[in-house]
Amino acid sequence: MSDDVVVTEREGHVLRIAVNRPDKRNAWNLEVIDAVAAAYQRLDDDSDLRVGVVHGVGEHFSAGLDLAEVGPEVAQRGPVALSGRYDVDPFGVWAPPVAKPIVMAVHGISYTLSIELALASDIVVAASDVRFRQLEIGRGILPFGGATFRAPTQLGWGNAMRFLLTAEEFGSAEALRIGLVQEVVAPGEQVQRAIQLAELVAAQAPQGVQATLANARVGRDHGKQAAVEDLMSVLPGILASEDAVEGLRSFLERRDAVFTGR
Repeated sequence: MSDDVVVTEREGHVLRIAVNRPDKRNAWNLEVIDAVAAAYQRLDDDSDLRVGVVHGVGEHFSAGLDLAEVGPEVAQRGPVALSGRYDVDPFGVWAPPVAKPIVMAVHGISYTLSIELALASDIVVAASDVRFRQLEIGRGILPFGGATFRAPTQLGWGNAMRFLLTAEEFGSAEALRIGLVQEVVAPGEQVQRAIQLAELVAAQAPQGVQATLANARVGRDHGKQAAVEDLMSVLPGILASEDAVEGLRSFLERRDAVFTGR
C-alpha cells in the first residue's frame, strides 16, 4: 500500500478511494480532508468514471477528525474546513456533492465524520464488527458534517436523536435497523461487497444513473413538486440518448446492454 494518506485506484468505471492512516486509526487530518475531496473531484470530472467506493485501510474506517490539527483550522475558517479546497464537498454540505454515486464500506471504529460521510453516501456496506459513535456532544460541540439535519430525515427523528444526543456507541445491527447501512457482511468482506455493488451500478446507463441520483436528491431536499419539475426537465434528454436506444435494443435482442454514457 502506498504511503499516501489517501490511495485511489481505478478499476474499470469504478474509482476506489481508501483512507490510509491506519497507525492513526484513519483519523482525518488536513491532508486527508484535501485528498478525499480531490478524489471526489476526480470522480466528478472524469466522464469515464461512474461510481466511487470509499473505505479505510487497516482495522478501522476512521476514528474521526484529528482535532489537534484540524481544530485550529476550523476555528479560523469555520466548518467549511471539513470540505477541503475543491469544488465538490464529500459531505455535500459546504459545497455541492459529487454528481455520481458513492458506495461506502465501513468497519471497526467508524466514529463522528464516518457517520456523516455514510449519510452523504448512497449505499453503505458494513462489516459486522463496525462501531458507530457520534461523539461531538460529549466534547462540548455539535456535528458539522450534516448529521444534525440528515440523520433525522433519513433515519427518523427518534433514531437520530438517540445517537446524536447520547453519544453512545452502536453496532451493525442497530445501523441496519435504522437504515444507516444497507447491508452487513463478515469482517474483511465489506470492501469487496461494496465493489460488487458499485460495479452493478457502473454497468447501468451513466446518464440515467446520474439523473436518478440528482432527481432523488431534489425530492429529498426540496420536496415532491420540485422533483416533478426536475423530472419533466431532464427526461426528454435521457429518452433521446444513445444509451436509451441501446437499452431498448438490448431488451428486444434479449442481451445485456452495453452503455457508453452518450
